[in-house]
Amino acid sequence: MKPSSGYGKIALAATLGLGVTLALALGGTARAAEPSWCGPKKATLALLDGFGGNSWRLVTTASGKEEASLCPNITEYIYADGQGNTQKAISDIKSMAARGVDALVVFGDAGPAVLPALTAAHKAGKVVVPYRVDVGGKAGQTYTMFIGSSFKDDGVSWGQWIKSILPNGGNLLFLSGPAGNSQGLDELAGLKSVLDDKYKFLNPAPFDVTNWDPSLTQQVLTAEIAKHDKIDVIVSDFGPSLVGALPAFKKFNRSIPALATSDGNSLGCFWVENHKDNPDFKLFTVATGNDNVRLAVDWAVAEATGGKPPAARIFKAPVFEDSVSGQPNPVQCRSDLPGSIYLSAKLSGDDQAKAVNK
Repeated sequence: MKPSSGYGKIALAATLGLGVTLALALGGTARAAEPSWCGPKKATLALLDGFGGNSWRLVTTASGKEEASLCPNITEYIYADGQGNTQKAISDIKSMAARGVDALVVFGDAGPAVLPALTAAHKAGKVVVPYRVDVGGKAGQTYTMFIGSSFKDDGVSWGQWIKSILPNGGNLLFLSGPAGNSQGLDELAGLKSVLDDKYKFLNPAPFDVTNWDPSLTQQVLTAEIAKHDKIDVIVSDFGPSLVGALPAFKKFNRSIPALATSDGNSLGCFWVENHKDNPDFKLFTVATGNDNVRLAVDWAVAEATGGKPPAARIFKAPVFEDSVSGQPNPVQCRSDLPGSIYLSAKLSGDDQAKAVNK
């Protein structure tokens, strides 16, 4: 991490075990205009991922590190990757609490399975802030605060855009991640709060299962194209996973339809390269949500250092691109940077490229 002006020296150490734990000693003089959530007490902070092995997580991890660096009283920042192994994720939480880390920000991929470890850390006096994935429990009892993401708002944004381009209704295909995941269910609730019966969902209820995996997404979408002669809009909560699947429309001699989804540089560049040959290919995105971690870090730092907690407890992803209106942005593409970055994130594109290529 490159120090900002006046920030002081940064010592970096990495230990390799079953996963990778990264410790940053953040020292130096205080900077002017410290954020209100940065209090006067010294503290250490750990960011714990249940799974950190894709570009979205790498960018999110770098974003969390950058946010923590804004408070000079965070003297150490530690990262651990659960590698998709629930037992390792639980062990990481217990280990950080045992070694005396003051605050834990946790992406609890395993959901309620990690709640007992979070509760134990909280009862041991640690600041514990799970975010984005519902782990159960209750703020103030099993952890300090849960920082969610308003996926229903994403569904509302997609639904309003779909109504604007198809006011008379149409055929929709909704793709989400694993079966029963709460994100997809919340997004669907948002969509249905806006769209009436003129809009027909072609997919099996509640959504086509893709596990957010590009290869499975390609299989699912190809099967749906073969089954349905008319698809007006595809809704997906992870846009970049569609890039390898969308060319399937050409094999069926059909234009790529409108797409309401989340952003990604690979998707934006795909649209730039292909929309002229696909007259129906309109694109609307919400921010993919890497900055959800920043709100969680702000809360954890505030509680650990005696700062002022943020007013927000829910991260609301803003609308990012609209190829129709150009507002708030036209479709974005940085062809000079990796496809596996997210231009909606606060972290600069160049810094994201460093994070995913390291």
